[in-house]
Amino acid sequence: MAMKSPGAEMERTELGPAAALLRSLGDPARLVIVRRLAAGPARVIDLTAALGLAQSTVSKHLACLRDCGLVTSEPAGRASVFRLAQPALADVLSAAEAVLAATGSAVALCPVYGLDPCGQDAP
Repeated sequence: MAMKSPGAEMERTELGPAAALLRSLGDPARLVIVRRLAAGPARVIDLTAALGLAQSTVSKHLACLRDCGLVTSEPAGRASVFRLAQPALADVLSAAEAVLAATGSAVALCPVYGLDPCGQDAP
């Protein structure tokens, strides 16, 4: 039985919030919403029109992003206006895009996390 070093366990614990952040961004719909909000605040109706997603889908993902502290909302009449809680989130997306460009998007071919993990996305 292999023993884990206490330092490795602490490092895993310290990196837990970063892993949670990346999981919160792990859905393409949430990424496209974050990308759109990086351009400026928007209402749900603006997001559905711009992104071609159903209102229920946008609302569900906005709730997730709000629960994660990544977006905020404020009332505007009968609607709510959403914006990024941390403008640095746009930088995270830019950095990810730079990594994808530098690696030739190899992660898309990853058998575990790629676009077709274990054939799940196959027609």
